[in-house]
Amino acid sequence: MSEDWAPRTRLVHSGTRRSQYGETSEAIFLTQGFVYPSAEVAEARFVESGPDEFIYARYGNPTVRMFEERIAALEGAEDAFATASGMAAVHGALFSALKTGDHVVAAKALFGSCLYIVETLLPRFGVEVSFVDGTDLDQWRAAIRPDTRLVFLESISNPTLEVIDIAAVAAIARESGALTVVDNVFGTPIFQRCFDLGADVVVYSATKHIDGQGRCLGGVVLGSKTFIRKTLEPFLKHTGGALSPFSAWVMLKGLETLDLRCRAAAAAAQRLAEAVSDHPALAQVLYPGLDAHPQAALARRQMETGGTVLSLDLAGGKAAAFRFLNALRIVQISNNLGDAKSLVTHPATTTHQRLTPEQRQALGIGDGLVRLSLGLEDPADLIADVRQALDAA
Repeated sequence: MSEDWAPRTRLVHSGTRRSQYGETSEAIFLTQGFVYPSAEVAEARFVESGPDEFIYARYGNPTVRMFEERIAALEGAEDAFATASGMAAVHGALFSALKTGDHVVAAKALFGSCLYIVETLLPRFGVEVSFVDGTDLDQWRAAIRPDTRLVFLESISNPTLEVIDIAAVAAIARESGALTVVDNVFGTPIFQRCFDLGADVVVYSATKHIDGQGRCLGGVVLGSKTFIRKTLEPFLKHTGGALSPFSAWVMLKGLETLDLRCRAAAAAAQRLAEAVSDHPALAQVLYPGLDAHPQAALARRQMETGGTVLSLDLAGGKAAAFRFLNALRIVQISNNLGDAKSLVTHPATTTHQRLTPEQRQALGIGDGLVRLSLGLEDPADLIADVRQALDAA
C-alpha cells in the first residue's frame, strides 16, 4: 500500500491508473468529454461520480486524477485538485473559502501576483485583509479577529527568504477557527511537510519544481477531502481553472524525479551560499541554510534543507545588480524558479516592479537584490560563474 512506501517510491507509483493495455508510462487521456452506456448511468453520474467515473475534463480526467492522487500521497493530504497554473491554485484556494464580510490575515512578504490577489482583488469583493510581518507571532495574534476566516502565508517568502513558523501560526489561527493556507513553493513537498506542521490547505505552483524543466504551467491545491470536494471543487469546476491532461502527464513525469532534482539543487544552493558569503560585492547573502540567516534555527527545525533558492544583495544597488546579471555565463536571466537550469532575476524590476519604492523597501526588496534559483549544473561551475559575475559587479 502507498501509505507504507517511502516518499521516493510514492513519487514513482502512487495513483497509477493503467488501461487494458498495461502500459508502463502513464497514459495521456486527451479528451474533454466522456460517454455513458445509458441515460440512467449519465443521470447517476451527475448525482455522484465514483473514483474512476468522469463527466467532463473541467471537472476531472484520468490523467489529471493520477497527478492529484500522486501529489496527495506524497504530501500526506486527503485529496488534491490540480489547476491550470500556480496562481489559479492560489486564487481558487482563497476565493472558494471566502465571502463578502470575511476577514483575512496575510503575511506582507508575498510574491507579486499573490500580493495582487490579496491586496487588490479580495477587498474588491468585500473581504477585509490585514497584513502582518510573517516572522512576528505577536502581530499574527493581534491581527486575528472573530471574523477571521483564514490566514495566508508563503512558508518561505519570495524573494527575501523569510521563514515563517508554520506550526505557531497554524496554532494561533486554529484558536479562532480560521484556516491556515500555505504557499509552499520554496519549501517544496520534499523538504517541508506543511500538514504535519498544522496547515489546513497547501498550495503549489507545479510549474516550479514539480515540472521543473521549463515545459508546462500547472498548480495544485491540497487539503481535506471536505475542503477539496465541497469548497474548492464547485468553485474551480464552474470557473474553469482546470489543468490540461497533457500538462498533468508532464507533471507526473516530473514527480518521478522530484526528490532527486530538489536534493541536488538544494545541495548546490548551500555550497554556493557558503562560497560567496564573504564576497566584497555583497551586502548580504539570504539563504535559510546559513547560520547567519535570521530564522536559521526555525529553518532547521521545520525543513530538511535550506531549499533551492537564495538571494544576493549587491552593495552597489541596481547598477551593480545589472552588471552581475549581464556577466553571468551559465545562470540565465528569467523570472521563473525551480528549474533544471539555474535562473536569476532582479525582483525590483520584474516580479515586484508594480510596487512603489517605499513598498519594496518595507519588504526588504532593495535595488541590489537578485534571486538565484539553483538548477542541476555542476556546483563547481555555478560557483565559478557567480564569483566571476560578482567580480564584474
